[in-house]
Amino acid sequence: MTFVQTQYITFAQSPDDFILRSGARLGPVTVAYETYGTLNEAKSNAILIVHAFTGDAHAACYHKGDDKPGWWDDMIGPGKPFDTSKYFIICSNVLGSCRGTTGPASIDPKTGKPYGLTFPVVTIQDMVLVQKVLLDRLGIIKLLSVAGGSMGGMQAVAWAVMYPGMMHSVIIIAACHRHTAQQIAFHEVGRQAVMSDPDWNGGNYYGLALPKRGLAVARMLGHITYMSETSMEQKFGRRLVKKDVLGYNFSKEFEVEGYLEYRGQSFTERFDPNSYLYLTKAMDYFDLTDGTQKLSEVFKGVTADFFIISFTSDWLYPSYQSQTMARALKANDVDVSYVELSSNYGHDAFLVEIDEQAKAVSNYLAKVYKERVK
Repeated sequence: MTFVQTQYITFAQSPDDFILRSGARLGPVTVAYETYGTLNEAKSNAILIVHAFTGDAHAACYHKGDDKPGWWDDMIGPGKPFDTSKYFIICSNVLGSCRGTTGPASIDPKTGKPYGLTFPVVTIQDMVLVQKVLLDRLGIIKLLSVAGGSMGGMQAVAWAVMYPGMMHSVIIIAACHRHTAQQIAFHEVGRQAVMSDPDWNGGNYYGLALPKRGLAVARMLGHITYMSETSMEQKFGRRLVKKDVLGYNFSKEFEVEGYLEYRGQSFTERFDPNSYLYLTKAMDYFDLTDGTQKLSEVFKGVTADFFIISFTSDWLYPSYQSQTMARALKANDVDVSYVELSSNYGHDAFLVEIDEQAKAVSNYLAKVYKERVK
């Protein structure tokens, strides 16, 4: 069992030092991050892992006292795809989160109280700007790769556009270059659930009762979109909590109802409702084209190689969105590898069914390191 500690850096010490994409200013900014493996002397083996919506900097290994490892421990470690005997892995928590990096629950130095909804709205690009500061502090000039799934995949492709000369490769898993109306709609229902909770109090609930009921409902909806119909049928079907006994009431009689309630309630113990609002909004704002350009034009300056993975049963970020990115990149003669993996697990496949994904990523990274670095 390997243990790791979360580390922190703070920059933009004055309240107006860090300028966001919206023009709003923020400071100080604290970033939580973890590293795995050893940075080589040439600093040429660094890989930035960017996490999904409710993830954090704890991607692998164990924190002392925990009985579960980091969220992508199956993928990061000695002999694993992100092989820490070869590569130096960095993972940081995103701006706007509640998992160690500055967000709405952080203290506003101007008031001495939590920001709440006075925290400025952030974007995927703002998250990348913060990660760039972290890498500068670590003295890393060029990355072997930037890799992430879901919201992490959005950050990874934004990295390639914003800092095209700073990485050899980009690995995008189950992601897109912009949110569709349906994807925005799911998030809006979740946000309304949070804001409709009687305890939300306009986002000023810190020190008071948390709006847990609304956040739990939002998480229940989100979790449905992460699974597929097949995976839910296989896991639950129409099985009852009490076998063959129908109560003819509104109690939770089906196993799937109890599962969703558990998922919703457990989420409220570790996540800030305001961060839920801010991060879903950041994803909804995400559109590399800004609605004015062709995607192929956006990718004109890209120099990194790309590896894009999608899953057959992912209906939240369906394969056509990955294929759209691959085509736009190929139109610019970018070296693109694309694979659609067969899975019944839906959007969650990149976290729970990793065998084929692991082989593909491992082989790809070895190829990039051999061709682009050595």
